[in-house]
Amino acid sequence: MTIGSVTLLVIVCFCSVYAQSSRKLPDDFNIGVATAAYQIEGGWNEDGKGEGIWDYMTHHHPEKITDGSSGDVACDSYHKYKQDVQLIKSLGFQRYRFSISWPRIFPNGFMNKVNQAGIDYYNNLINELLANDVEPMITIYHWNLPQNFTNFGGWTNPQIVSWFTSYAKLLFESFGDRVKLWITINEPKQICVFGYGTGIFAPGLNYSGVADYMCTKNVLLAHASVYRLYDKIFKPKQKGRIGITIESVWGEPGSDAEEDKKAADRMIQFDFGIYAHPVFHKNGGYPKVVEEYVARRSSAEGFSKSRLPKLTPKEIDYIKGTSDFYGLNHYSTMYVKNKLPDPITNPCRIKDMQVHTYDDPSWLSGSISYFRLVPWGFRKLLNYIKNNYQDPEIIVTENGFPDYGEIEDNNRIKFHKGNLNAVLDALIYDNVKVKDYIVWSLMDNYEWSEGYRIPFGLYHVNFTDVNRQRTPKASCGFFKDLLYTRKLAHDEN
Repeated sequence: MTIGSVTLLVIVCFCSVYAQSSRKLPDDFNIGVATAAYQIEGGWNEDGKGEGIWDYMTHHHPEKITDGSSGDVACDSYHKYKQDVQLIKSLGFQRYRFSISWPRIFPNGFMNKVNQAGIDYYNNLINELLANDVEPMITIYHWNLPQNFTNFGGWTNPQIVSWFTSYAKLLFESFGDRVKLWITINEPKQICVFGYGTGIFAPGLNYSGVADYMCTKNVLLAHASVYRLYDKIFKPKQKGRIGITIESVWGEPGSDAEEDKKAADRMIQFDFGIYAHPVFHKNGGYPKVVEEYVARRSSAEGFSKSRLPKLTPKEIDYIKGTSDFYGLNHYSTMYVKNKLPDPITNPCRIKDMQVHTYDDPSWLSGSISYFRLVPWGFRKLLNYIKNNYQDPEIIVTENGFPDYGEIEDNNRIKFHKGNLNAVLDALIYDNVKVKDYIVWSLMDNYEWSEGYRIPFGLYHVNFTDVNRQRTPKASCGFFKDLLYTRKLAHDEN
């Protein structure tokens, strides 16, 4: 080998290592940032807004919130939306996902009373985003139900399908000329399991294994109704896309034992399959294992029929195929082992599932241990969705990390860097159709039952300051550089 050959080999090796150390984002890969109305807006009773379920719970049951706080003012984005748009623009984000407050539009929930001031607020926000070259992405329902509906059962009342459809129709009529990306419902599991099963979220009802399943059926039908309305009436003219967002955890078998492999699949089906299977699977309907396990335990408990409300063949067909993309919120992976049946007592979704879950303490976790960096789990999840749900387009509608209040949020940077690499690996090597990655969240905000205790933001918000001063964290610099260079440091996952 000559000196020239050695030199050439060194150059080639150096270039190969460099190529592996960074990768260019595909031209059609979009990165955005997200918030939700109750968590940032404040102005809880201003300009004709009605009372929502979180207003009621935080005012009447502050003991359900870790720090006893409320979202009455939150980040004050109702008054500071122009400043927030500039924060988004300054970092170079291409999309902004935000939600509409149902009681700000319909103060009592019903369409007989429309609050024009609420429509004006969102019109102003949308126009401000477009003027700054940021594409709006609207979530129609992000947990902000008018309190009035709780008197009628909320999401456990089948009438909510028509109430929700009337609400969505007004949004399409008011904003659809400019908004081309819609999410019907954010995270059915959190709405139903936490709101009607465990009671840790508003409306705070604790009827696990019964009310959460009633809610599940109505959420699916409400989503399908709104999708079909948009698809038939509005899409031909407005040319937008609409889908549902499902928070999905990856479950990895805790061993090679067949019972643990089945347990991992069962956890997946109870965790997100119960919501995704009816919409995305070619056969539709609930996952068979969910139907079987709930029916078996219901019978043992003395019920004459399953606690899981039946989907009729007509309803299965009505729900199936009602999404233009799979909206994916992903935060965690867990190991799963089989668990022997619990003694027969009161109904409970966790007992129906019959699994034990745990994590690896070496995984990077945030100020809430549920949020863990496991890039290989994220990649497996993306492939699972591709292989089981007819290879849909996937929009990662949320991915985020809770810090401890620090400005130098280096663990958040590690979290996003690791997960972005997992997404790109799935896109490049596995041909998964994932084209978008939405960061949760633009700024620290009201984190539901945790109050202001858990910061998720790229911007720190000083909640003791009347002006709610926003201060950039280190992760702002990471995303600004990423969006400017379109290059991501490559980590093997």
